Amino acid sequence: MANTIEIKVPDIGGHGSVPVIEVLVKAGDTVAKEQSLITLESDKATMEIPSSAAGVIKELKLKVGDEVSEGAVIAVLEVAGDAAAPEVEAPQVETPKAAAPAPAASAPAAAPAPQAAGASGRKADIECKLVVLGSGPGGYSAAFRAADLGVDTVLVERYATLGGVCLNVGCIPSKALLHAAAVIDEAASMAAHGVSFGAPKIDIDKLRGFKTKVVGQLTGGLTSMAKQRKVRTLEGNGSFVSPNEMEVQTKDGVKLIRFEYAIIAAGSQSVKLPSFPWDDERIVDSTGALELKDVPNKMLVVGGGIIGLEMATVYSALGSEVTVVEFMDQLIPGADADLIKPLAKRIGGKLKGVHLKTKVVEAKATKKGIEVSYEGDSIPATTLFDRVLVSVGRSPNGGKIGADKAGVAVTERGFINVDSQMRTNVSHIFAIGDLVGQPMLAHKATHEAKVAAEVVAGQKSHFDARVIPSVAYTDPEIAWVGVTEREAKEKSLKIGVGKFPWAASGRAIGIDRTEGFTKLIFDEATHRIVGGGIVGVHAGELISEVALAIEMGSEAADIGLTIHPHPTLSESIGMAAEVYEGTITDLYMPKKK
Repeated sequence: MANTIEIKVPDIGGHGSVPVIEVLVKAGDTVAKEQSLITLESDKATMEIPSSAAGVIKELKLKVGDEVSEGAVIAVLEVAGDAAAPEVEAPQVETPKAAAPAPAASAPAAAPAPQAAGASGRKADIECKLVVLGSGPGGYSAAFRAADLGVDTVLVERYATLGGVCLNVGCIPSKALLHAAAVIDEAASMAAHGVSFGAPKIDIDKLRGFKTKVVGQLTGGLTSMAKQRKVRTLEGNGSFVSPNEMEVQTKDGVKLIRFEYAIIAAGSQSVKLPSFPWDDERIVDSTGALELKDVPNKMLVVGGGIIGLEMATVYSALGSEVTVVEFMDQLIPGADADLIKPLAKRIGGKLKGVHLKTKVVEAKATKKGIEVSYEGDSIPATTLFDRVLVSVGRSPNGGKIGADKAGVAVTERGFINVDSQMRTNVSHIFAIGDLVGQPMLAHKATHEAKVAAEVVAGQKSHFDARVIPSVAYTDPEIAWVGVTEREAKEKSLKIGVGKFPWAASGRAIGIDRTEGFTKLIFDEATHRIVGGGIVGVHAGELISEVALAIEMGSEAADIGLTIHPHPTLSESIGMAAEVYEGTITDLYMPKKK
């Protein structure tokens, strides 16, 4: 049975006659509870108004330009059954909750909810309010935030040190090695300007030691902060045995944790293609590549995504002859093609070869090396390699933690659906990070973690980020956020682009890195920024301003009229906005007819 309800504008801080600047849905759309419907802009702030229930929009009552106050009807919503009942407050930490359906999910395709197992009846080794499974950036952030809010928390981690994949065998060690690669390349490039250093001498043990020291400094800091916050930690592999129990396989045997709330932050793992002999140590994933056991003479990187290209950058700088093969027609397929061109041109002169629309169909382990065969449009000449890095993506670990015994629904691919409060279909169990869908990025997990921890502690917190930036730490770096030109074209969005070439940047010229550019993407109707991309040195440091501008609903003039320091690479963001506005003086732009 379906009912209809009116979704109204709530208390908006006493403001009246506030204009509607965006309508985010249309009649016939299915919306989730807390999904944004419209955007209002007062003289003090821009605010999105969410739906108070899940359902189907039967009629929209507002349009762009209307002025509204508290109580104005936004839409008529058709809801199922008792969905129109009054909103229930978030559960307080003092009251443990039984398994119950969560609000409508907003992440990957829905999965059927399994029948939860009954309680084990065993005596628990550890009891707590909250258990967090996984201590990566999402997991430790959740545990620390919960502890700061007074929640008795246990943090379970399979590694001997906190930090998960990111700190131990991912983001952090790779950036340490990429720094070394950047120094090698920069020193070599200075020869053209009269400063020669000679060929680098690589002490692989010392370099590995530097990487290990960087990792140790951060993981050690996490251990210290866990103790300061009185977060109990347990090393081992955790798995649910019932909705309120988790077993942890530790070096001292199985430990049973009984909890009232759980946050799943179990992350993901590298995809292992079945056509490779994984029992041979010369076949590695990103974790194996980061061990830096040696510098192979010839290395094949299978996969031209961010991780594969970062590792290709490192090993090439250290002296390996690196070949990259990518199945798609573009490196880093998620980014706009124009952002990739400067990177492809630069690495094309450093790597043995980059081969697109090509895949490895067979890999054999021989005494002389790993012998591979290919098929596709660009077949490499080299077929025998000393090391092969397979970097073709990551798969979530949702199917490896006994989630079904807790009644938590997991998709066939291992993802877990959550709502905007990071709840799974079981109301007292939350999930964050790689498990809940793309993008699989540490900074997304961190923000989701704080939301989940705050909800556990009884706060009305929601994950409502408009955009999440992505960065490839290659040379040059590539960073992008929000709507891409490719996406705009696919969705027939009316956009305008302002692009500022670094060939006109005094700072870029001074450091001899003019191959980059800054691109901003604007909604043609409102001139509001909706996306942006940067390719060039330090692009990852620059993209945050673009992300903030999107979150704040900035127009091109807001960005262009913000005074940026000169000469800097950051001023290219302001100049890209000026290009769009037609006010740029650092370039000659013919007037539009």
